[in-house]
Amino acid sequence: MTTMKQVEISLKGVFPPIPTPFDKDGEVHHRALIENLERWNEYDLAGYVVLGSNGEGMYLDAQEKVPVWETVRRAIPSGKLLIAGTGCESTRETIALTCEAAQAGADAALVVTPHYYAAKMTPDSLVRHYEAVADASPIPILIYNVPKFTNVNVSAATIARVARHPNIVGVKDTSGNITQLADTVRLAGPGFQVLAGSAGFFFAGLAVGAVGGILALANIAPERSIELYRLFQAGRWDEAAELQRQVIPVNTAVTAGYGIAGLKAALDMLGYYGGPVRSPLLDLTESERQEVRAILVEGGILS
Repeated sequence: MTTMKQVEISLKGVFPPIPTPFDKDGEVHHRALIENLERWNEYDLAGYVVLGSNGEGMYLDAQEKVPVWETVRRAIPSGKLLIAGTGCESTRETIALTCEAAQAGADAALVVTPHYYAAKMTPDSLVRHYEAVADASPIPILIYNVPKFTNVNVSAATIARVARHPNIVGVKDTSGNITQLADTVRLAGPGFQVLAGSAGFFFAGLAVGAVGGILALANIAPERSIELYRLFQAGRWDEAAELQRQVIPVNTAVTAGYGIAGLKAALDMLGYYGGPVRSPLLDLTESERQEVRAILVEGGILS
């Protein structure tokens, strides 16, 4: 591990992991992306995660990814962070893509755990991977722990080992394991920033020391996501907890329930551009769309 000065970047606040819009031919729809961002920019979001899980990042090749990051960088104010999803299966490819993301204007990289050889992703192999990426990266690195997709869970103890690297600044934890999230805050120590990876446990995450959240819900309900954060910061915890309870059904529907197709359908209903998902994912059926619509109406997000 090289000696370098601790990188300073604030991950406080709410970040939507934005979907990637595709046109009817399956190509990236850059104009729709810009128009969506123009609307999201009106809210006090801290920035955007681009080409993560909700962005179908694993379905785009490197030649498509770089122009997406460039489009986003041009479309958002300099004060909002661009966090690029750059994790690949090999360390070598992750480093190359992270350097390209930096060139395209990303402020930080969100690096998902390698997982194809899940049984071999030991603490030592993960530490070596993340340190090598961080050594080579011109921008700060965030670990992305999403065991429901990868079947690899990075323990709090492993994260604490990696957190000693000055260019590894935080973790997005989507596990929903609040004990682990609290342990990560405790073991990694001050300066290392933990982000709750879902609106379903945003309040709980903040309560044990998360500094913010990367929330799919913030794509379709940015105001509520930000309000929950603000209420918590203001010490109005009863109100924050009540808002947390209110958003759970909508969040569950557009994340775990209907997945990215559900999130894109919800965006369409709210006047954004959602559009189709990329194969092998399937778009919602008409009856599923009606179910999503009913959930949005019941949740007060769609009139």
